[in-house]
Amino acid sequence: MLNNEMDDFSAKPGEPNAYGLIGGDANAIQPGKRPLSSMTPTFVIGEEDVAVLGTPGGSRIITMVMLGILDYFDGNDVKSWTALPRYHHQYVPDVLFYEPGAFSPEVVPGLIARGHKLKELKYKWGNMNAASWNKQTGETTASTDPRGEAAIR
Repeated sequence: MLNNEMDDFSAKPGEPNAYGLIGGDANAIQPGKRPLSSMTPTFVIGEEDVAVLGTPGGSRIITMVMLGILDYFDGNDVKSWTALPRYHHQYVPDVLFYEPGAFSPEVVPGLIARGHKLKELKYKWGNMNAASWNKQTGETTASTDPRGEAAIR
């Protein structure tokens, strides 16, 4: 029922949790306090279709869903939303983390020149699931993250 959310609260103010998020008194393990991250099941309702996206991932949830939504607005299909390489920045630490292949070799030097600290991770993250419904035709399509637990191998 709580979706193993206890790590989303601050056991000790000023200390990072498993995802590196640093909480304070507002995030204490007490009633009425705020978690450090949020579940973000998302509906994007357009004139012609509806997109539905969601993923686990702690501090990376909002970033992953945003990247999926941007891919939707770029006109890509549901399989692309769940499979595209990801990047994430959460303010502390001041590092832009990214999966292999998330940035082209030409982009990385430009980001560094602009003062970004980059760290390519050796692993991929996420377990996004998504669906699309075409309002005119009634067609539905769905996809699960190829890097996630629900992927058919």
